[in-house]
Amino acid sequence: MKAVNISEPEEQVKPFLAVGRFQSYKILFTTNQRYRRFWLAGVISQLGNWFNYIGIFVLLTKLTGTGGAVSWFLIAKFIPTTFLGPAAGVVADRYSRKTIMIISDLLRVFIVLGFLFIRRPEHVWLVYILALVQESIWTFYDPARKASVPNLCSPEELILANALSGATWSIMLAFGAALGGFVTYLFGWETAIIIDASTFLVSAMLLSRIELAYSPPAKKEKPTWHDLTGITDLREGFKYVSRHKEVATLLLVKSGWALSGGILVLLTVFGEQVFSTGGEGGKSGILYSVRGIGAAIGPILAWHFLGETRKDMYRSISFSFFISSGAYLLFSQAPTLFWALPCVLAGHLGGSVQWVFSTTLLQQVVPDQFRGRVFAAEMALLTLVLSLSTYFTGLGLDHGVDPRLLTIRLALIFLLPGTFWVIYLRLNRKSLGKS
Repeated sequence: MKAVNISEPEEQVKPFLAVGRFQSYKILFTTNQRYRRFWLAGVISQLGNWFNYIGIFVLLTKLTGTGGAVSWFLIAKFIPTTFLGPAAGVVADRYSRKTIMIISDLLRVFIVLGFLFIRRPEHVWLVYILALVQESIWTFYDPARKASVPNLCSPEELILANALSGATWSIMLAFGAALGGFVTYLFGWETAIIIDASTFLVSAMLLSRIELAYSPPAKKEKPTWHDLTGITDLREGFKYVSRHKEVATLLLVKSGWALSGGILVLLTVFGEQVFSTGGEGGKSGILYSVRGIGAAIGPILAWHFLGETRKDMYRSISFSFFISSGAYLLFSQAPTLFWALPCVLAGHLGGSVQWVFSTTLLQQVVPDQFRGRVFAAEMALLTLVLSLSTYFTGLGLDHGVDPRLLTIRLALIFLLPGTFWVIYLRLNRKSLGKS
């Protein structure tokens, strides 16, 4: 009688997960209930975020009529992470990440509702204060969320989960920006704000139903004040990054894109002032929506055509900077909104590849005990660079520089990090080839 290998059925039923297969996402949702709820909480929260953005863009345009006001709003959104990021990373590695995310969502419900009190031009300063506080809370939420993904997914599911996360963020941008512009146009910016506040409440409810493992760091018998304040944890994080060249390099990917981050201001300016007048939110909503569509399909196309290994992802990151540069050079010359749309689509095909691939690579190589600090450091550096790019873009607009000329300059800056990555890949061809 032929012997039966009892381990054979397990090998046969083990699902094959690939980014390009729709069936893989169905398997992920069917077999991983925790990640499904985690994903849904993020989707709902992200949808509200874009209602908020479009609503505030319209409010600022109506009250001030300047692109500089939009720049200051974005700077207020970026600055907190620059200064609070290191502390947020320590918190994400020391305390329950689930609790951090739930508290962050609940606090943001009340902060977002504060925008409803802004009615006159002399109240505009309150926009920046509320944006600053809201983003300070998000600074603690984001590293906790990113660091949680490997705790919810197996190594085989991780790339798939990041592809899905990047795609759904982008789809929510596309859908949320378009719907936010539509709702704002028909019902006013106040409605968009109320919807945003409600999404945080729903997100917190979903997160409360997820089982997420938490392993507190071992306590020292005689902790010093450095231990109690988190300085020791912060030092350990810096030492880890300095000793791992690959991690240190990956931390620069998003910041490389952020050098040209003023593009986000110009999307609003083109939508509300170059391609139209009046600031009703419709055309800027369309541009942000197309940005989301491009960001949704970029990583999936890159994984499908260029491969899923670490070497393949590095190569895709390198290509993506040049794609973004060319796309926005063409955007700068677009005569109408119709001609601008494919340029924005292509520009953010590249941007999303940098974002999703650098996140995936960091999740693969950074151990759990350092993951929160690494992602917080990445966001701190990103927002610092993004704030500077946004500030100088707004300064240029306030001094009368043509938005098309500013777009050309920012598009050319994309070539700097692109060239860096070409050189980096050539110098590290052998080590990356082993991965």
